[in-house]
Formats: sequence, C-alpha cells, structure tokens
Amino acid sequence: MQEHSLFTENSPPIDATNFINGMLGDRRPHVQEKSIPGGGNWVVQKFGGTSVGKFPVKIAEDIVQANLEPGKRIAVVCSARSSTTKDQGTTNRLVRAAIDVLEPNSGKFRDIVETIRLDHLQAGKDACSVWGASSSILDQYTQAVNAECRNLLKILESAMFLKAVTDQTEDMVISVGEKLSCLYMAALLQSRGTNAQYLDLSEVIHFHTGKSLDENFYLNLGIAIADRVLALDADAVPIITGYFGPVPGGLLKEVGRGYTDLCAALTAVGLGAQELQIWKEVDGIFTADPRKVPTARLLDSVTPSEAAELTFYGSEVIHPFTMDQVIKASIPIRIKNVMNPRNKGTVVIPDLEDSLAVRRPGLFRGRSSSNLTEHERPKRPTAVTTKRGITVLNVHSKKRTRAHGFLMSIFQALDKHGLSVDLISSSEVHVSMALHSEISLLSGSGEEELKIENAALQGAVDELSFWGDVDLVPGMAIISLVGRQLRSMVGISGRFFSTLGEHGINIEMISQGASEINISCVIEEANADRALNVVHTNLFTFLD
Repeated sequence: MQEHSLFTENSPPIDATNFINGMLGDRRPHVQEKSIPGGGNWVVQKFGGTSVGKFPVKIAEDIVQANLEPGKRIAVVCSARSSTTKDQGTTNRLVRAAIDVLEPNSGKFRDIVETIRLDHLQAGKDACSVWGASSSILDQYTQAVNAECRNLLKILESAMFLKAVTDQTEDMVISVGEKLSCLYMAALLQSRGTNAQYLDLSEVIHFHTGKSLDENFYLNLGIAIADRVLALDADAVPIITGYFGPVPGGLLKEVGRGYTDLCAALTAVGLGAQELQIWKEVDGIFTADPRKVPTARLLDSVTPSEAAELTFYGSEVIHPFTMDQVIKASIPIRIKNVMNPRNKGTVVIPDLEDSLAVRRPGLFRGRSSSNLTEHERPKRPTAVTTKRGITVLNVHSKKRTRAHGFLMSIFQALDKHGLSVDLISSSEVHVSMALHSEISLLSGSGEEELKIENAALQGAVDELSFWGDVDLVPGMAIISLVGRQLRSMVGISGRFFSTLGEHGINIEMISQGASEINISCVIEEANADRALNVVHTNLFTFLD
C-alpha cells in the first residue's frame, strides 16, 4: 500500500468518520427508527492507551469479537495509544507539541506530529496485514489518519501565529490522540470482519452547557452520546472517542486526564448498559499491589466507597467521579485484564450501606458497632495501599489564636495557591498536612541542600509563615488500610500501628476518615514496600 505524505497532499480536510465507515455503506437511519437487537443489552468496554498500544490484536479477537453474541451489543471506548509507556504515549507527545508552538523559532511540533502520524500508519499496517485486510480498509485508514494530522497541524500553526494556546485549543490538540486510536481499532476490527464503526464525539455537545459542568450537563451528555450510538447500524460495534468536545473551562482543566473513563461511564449510563468494563493490565483489584506483595489476593468485589478510597490513596482503580455516574444508575463496573480476559476480574457494585450509593437522611448516625458476635465480625480489612511522593507540611502557631481561625487561615492559603491536602492531623496550635503532587515540589538532597522548586508551595509557605513556624518533611509516603467494615473491627487500628512499630517503621502522622472506611498514616517513603508487606502479612494473610 502506498503511504501518502502528509505534507505533499493538497486535498481539503477529510471527515475521518465518513472515511473509516464509508466502505460499509451509509446505512444509518435516525435514532427513532432504530430497533435494538436483544432489547439493547449493552456492555461498554473501555481500553487504556497502553493496552491499545501493546495488545491490539488480543483486544480485537479475544475480547471484542469473543463477546459478540445474539442479543448482546458492545460499545468500545479507547484512550490514546501508548506503544511502550505513558510518558512516550500519544497524549504526552501532543502535550509537548502544544507547548512547543509557543517556543520562538522551534518548529519541533511538526516533527512530533509526523512521528505520531507514521507511528499510527505503521501500527495499522502491521495489525491489519496479519489477517490480510483488503487494500480498501488500509487505504481508508491511511487517508483518515493523514486527514486528522493535517487538521492538527493547522490548529498548531494557528496557535503559533497567535502566540497563544487557549484551553479549547489544548483540548482540540489532545483529542487527536483518541481519534487516531479509535480509527486504528475500528480498522483492526473491520479487517477481521466485524462491523466496527468509528464514532467521533468532538461535536456531540449540541445543548446549552451553562457556565459549569453540573449534573444536568452530564445527564444531557449521556443522552446525546446514546443518541449518536443508536444512530449507527443495528449490528455495529461503535468505537467511540474518549474526547467529547469543548466544555466550559476546558476538558483537561475541568475533568483531567480521566475524561476517557468519564466518557465510557456516560456512554454506559446513556445506553442503560448491563455493565461497564474497565480493561487494564492487571486481573482486577487486589488486597495489595501484587507487584510488591507476592501474597496479595484478587478481590471478587468491592463497594464504590472502597474503590474510591483505594484510588485516592494510590491504587489505580477508577476515578471516583466517573464511578459515581455509573453507580447512581445501578450499573456495575468490572475491572478486567487485557492479558487474561477469561478471568472474572473485580466488580464494583452498589451497596445499600455504601455512602456513595445511598446516603441515609437525617443529621445523626449510629456509633460504630463493637458488640457484634464473633460470627458477625469481619475477619480482615479489604485492602492496603501506599501513595508515594508525599511531603509533610507542618505549621506550629506562634500566636494564641482560636483554633478555627488558625485552621481557616491555613486552608485559605493552600486554596489560594492551588495545593491539595491528602491527610491532615491538627490540634489547637499545630497542624500537619500531607501534600502530594505529580510534579516535584522540592529539589536537592540532604537538609542543607534541599530547596523549594514549586512556586505554589513557596507562595503558600511564605504566607503561612505569618501564622507560625513552618517546616517541610520530604520523602514520605501514605500507607492506608481500607475496608467498609473497619468500624466493626475492634482493635484494628492498634494492630495496624503496632505492626509497623514492631518492624521498626516510624509513623510521622495518623489520620482516619470520617467515613471510617480507611485508616492512614505517613511513613518514610524508603520503608513503603516493607510496610506494605508486613501489614499485609499480619493483617491479611495470618489474621485470626
């Protein structure tokens, strides 16, 4: 097959959706005329970028095609491809391209776009040729990829000319990753005889959005996505872009990198799906990270609040807001392994007592039960997890101020500088806070050489110094014990802390959530793996 150079074609912009679906004929009636086989028994499958990059054939054959059966329909949502690591993935390359357009006389963004284009063309050729795909499928795919990359260059060149990258421009640049990934997966499935149809959601928002993303926005968006899906062929497998168009404030800023998970969740809600499947490269959720704890066990199920706590404190499960959209619609979420598709994985299911699913009305609630019988009492927590890259910020008041005024001033300063707190422990005159950041807050090694690298942290420290003596403790980690029934496990906190102490692991600070489903403490990051193993051994493996 001849590859058409992106930079020599003079043809006008091409609608990629029409290209990749065109060979199948335009047989898409209006949604109201559509009959759904089997009563619309949908399963939504979401695949991450590294899975699409590393295991595309396995996804196509062993997961999507293997689950196609009468009365059951599948919708696929894909993140942008990452051939090796997320750092070298398409999204990060696109982010670098958006940054480069503002560099004087650079032009590296053109090389980045060309690298992305050639990478996707080669990947498509390799994957489709295994099954001897028709030249028409490969030609259509090539032209669609070239069209998207041409349009991307126009966006970047316009930003360079204007010397500005707006939130909407950044979103449009990043969206190309999902578009190319879905074009790739659609071509791959078509080469294997599946009626896969590429669905670009970049213009799905046709309703009034208002100034913020509220519940009404997400409800309307789910309905709009479902309308687009149901307008496809009755036997089609929709391959849906995770990017769903420009939103107030910018998609990356308002939702973050997890917008593909959110799109999959809204698709499931809009379609009234039987299940949302999140496909990763692990078998599901374990009692601890199996890469660090050999005795970790796979959990059959967890509650939404447990999954939310595990995600917040270091385990990559699913974003709590994304999960909330699905759980409110009583749709279970199943975490499965691309490399082991026959494994049942872990299911996140609504629980009648779960705080995310049902909130009992009223101001007062009962106390934690300590009088359960031995048979009723839970034997062990659900999981233990660690979160690295923690810096502890201590503020000791040097003024005799009221506690509420002291704390209010501290949190106002942190909010002003955009710093979020993972854990807090406080008294009337002292407060300790665990801060986490994806970017480095400090640089140097040793107390004498350390300096603050992050401008936001420096601004907060300067402001907090007015209220008291401030010090930072770098190189820390949070270890968290999670379980819905921790409140009924008498003595579990003591056993957790004594286990760490008996193994020479010092605790910097302690915190327990108001929900009573997690107990957390801060320890040295150098001890994180050892702490994870000794806690798992004593509280999970050999707990009486």
